[in-house]
Amino acid sequence: FSGVLAEDVLLALLELQETLAATTAWAAGSGRNVSLQDVCYAPLNPGEPGVGDCAVSSVTQYFQNNRSRLALSAWQQDGKKPGTVDWHDHLIYCV
Repeated sequence: FSGVLAEDVLLALLELQETLAATTAWAAGSGRNVSLQDVCYAPLNPGEPGVGDCAVSSVTQYFQNNRSRLALSAWQQDGKKPGTVDWHDHLIYCV
């Protein structure tokens, strides 16, 4: 995998998403700080969404926006050639 699907790019995307999710801005009209959960689309919890409720469309969703899940690997022996599977295999399986 290369380009946008390189592991270092995926890790950078995760870091950017975490930064954006933690960002706040002063909204003079409402007299308070606003954050992602104030403006995001949260179809499963529209009343009082938390950051985790916001719908995010990103390739990192295949790993639940979690760098630990991106780093996972496992031994697989399912009748094919045995070996280690990792984020590459997970992404191929999902798409």
